[in-house]
Amino acid sequence: MKVGKILVSGIVAILLSSALLASGQGTHWGYTGHEGPENWGDLSADYSLCKHGKSQSPINIEKNVTVETKGLEPIEFDYNTGISSVINNGHTIQVNFDKGSTIKIDGMSFSLLQLHFHTPSENQIDGEHFPFEGHFVHATEDGSLAVVGIMFEDGAENPLIKKIWDKMPHKANEKNALSISADEVNKFLPKDKAYYRFTGSLTTPPCSEGVRWLVLKSYSTISPAQVKEFSKALNGVNNNRPVQPIKARKVMH
Repeated sequence: MKVGKILVSGIVAILLSSALLASGQGTHWGYTGHEGPENWGDLSADYSLCKHGKSQSPINIEKNVTVETKGLEPIEFDYNTGISSVINNGHTIQVNFDKGSTIKIDGMSFSLLQLHFHTPSENQIDGEHFPFEGHFVHATEDGSLAVVGIMFEDGAENPLIKKIWDKMPHKANEKNALSISADEVNKFLPKDKAYYRFTGSLTTPPCSEGVRWLVLKSYSTISPAQVKEFSKALNGVNNNRPVQPIKARKVMH
């Protein structure tokens, strides 16, 4: 087996498993108290990047200091498969996709693995949180990662979120079958797919770095009731990591 395939298999296990911690395969972490974000780097040697990393996520995107890159390439979305299941993993609500959907960036094809959510948003725009943020997580065969972030404003009920919530497990480590078409997923994305780009990390342990972050500039809407239902499924705990220092990084757009 190729080393790249071994690597990506490990990453997929981290990103897709709904019971990784419950099965004793990882050090338990959370969003409050001793297990909260400020202590992740001390919980396990495997999580050391959470404390000592140089390009951690999320960040505050300041529009007046972003670097304009003429001809920043568009993200080539090819989402042609649907959602097959929804999981409450104790940290978020996550939907998994059937294999076959991809994005293309930097001449590389990244396979779509899953979509999960945070409240309030993890990334900020000009110092402001949004009530909700979604992360489409992608990986190449050699383990490179790319995350497409989408922000949600307070507003009308979101129809795709409603379908997910209708099947959402309200207990940790539970999984339900869910059938949502590729067409519905594509309608969920904004028509204008301009984006901010920066190098970052996973926003949960092990906080692995080298992740391509692509945060869409156009927003979607979600109703306050939908955010409340999500929060209730996570026992009322906000599941957002605080913003991290940008340091020497540049945000491009």
